[in-house]
Amino acid sequence: MRVVNMLAPSQWASNFLMTHPLLLDELIDSDGLLEQPDLAAWSTSVLTMMESNNLGQEPPDLERNMDLVREQLHAQQFRILAQDLQHMLSVERVSDLLSELADRVLEIVLIQAWKTIEHRHCEQPKFAIIAYGKQGGKELGYSSDLDLVFLYDDPHEQAAVHYYKLGQRINSWLTTNTVAGKLYDADYRLRPNGEAGLFVNSMAGFIKYQTQNFGNGAWLWEHQALTRARFCVGDPSIGKHFEQIRKQVLCAPRIWADIQVKVGEMRKKMRDAHPNRAGLFDVKHDSGGMIDIEFILQAIILGHANQFPELTANTGNIALLKKAGDLQLIPSELAYEVSDIYRQLRAKQHMLRLAGQEKTSAQDPIVALTVPVKTLWSQVLGDLF
Repeated sequence: MRVVNMLAPSQWASNFLMTHPLLLDELIDSDGLLEQPDLAAWSTSVLTMMESNNLGQEPPDLERNMDLVREQLHAQQFRILAQDLQHMLSVERVSDLLSELADRVLEIVLIQAWKTIEHRHCEQPKFAIIAYGKQGGKELGYSSDLDLVFLYDDPHEQAAVHYYKLGQRINSWLTTNTVAGKLYDADYRLRPNGEAGLFVNSMAGFIKYQTQNFGNGAWLWEHQALTRARFCVGDPSIGKHFEQIRKQVLCAPRIWADIQVKVGEMRKKMRDAHPNRAGLFDVKHDSGGMIDIEFILQAIILGHANQFPELTANTGNIALLKKAGDLQLIPSELAYEVSDIYRQLRAKQHMLRLAGQEKTSAQDPIVALTVPVKTLWSQVLGDLF
């Protein structure tokens, strides 16, 4: 009865449990299932279990370690899900926990993958993982993929070779399907030069790409993506350097009319790539939805961070919209209204996905919330396309 009551509202949860039947054991431990997550302690525990698995084994049992971290991740995700379904967590809190959990997993994977590099030239890699997108903005969902960029800053002659291998092995740890499933889908297309670029980039190469105004430099949409990027795990000195460069790039002076045109063009490309012929409302992609709000904010950051560098703080879309209103870059009342709408749209998207759906009825009251969003778009970026 406990299983039925917990999973009844969520087709996604039912599918998750069927995919990972070992999680049924979690339902037996009712106290542990609803405990406040301590993810720092969790990651320490996982690393300790891996060390125990490796005692007396050379080389370590890679397959068993990959299964172990998958099992532990899925168990922790299920605990968050259980608390979510019991209405113990807000949507923002769920995303915070899932994003921190992904950070912890990436830290574990980085440690374990580096150990497998033969003849490695240093004990601790001078290597960092940068998160973009939902993970970068700490808005991760249960089935979100990870948008990642790998950077290193190391003059050693073997550095490029070793860190390329490290990047490949991190990807293998994340995406390989074992008997326990996989950790995450990962997307690396936001690296310099996209799919045509290097899989792992030097810090110097990354800086040149992001700051170069002519030639093979970054496009404006890549700077849009940078508004939601953050150092995730790895060498703290590289992370600090990345954050400095990120702020420098976002604060560069730009022509506002160019931003309006290019952001509008990119939004149209995304709309064309996600046509909606279902007669239902897509809270993410449709006009007045979440992506419109995100693009409005990204345009504001790129256009005004030169004068107001506080806009570069990666504090989340809701807080940054309010900040833009407080700075009088957009009407304050409308900024606060749209920030609340963004929260409601996120909550609706979350509810739909738990129910195994992607879109809602065109008569859903949530659709009425698109009107202020369209008004703000018109004020910031001009006519809707």
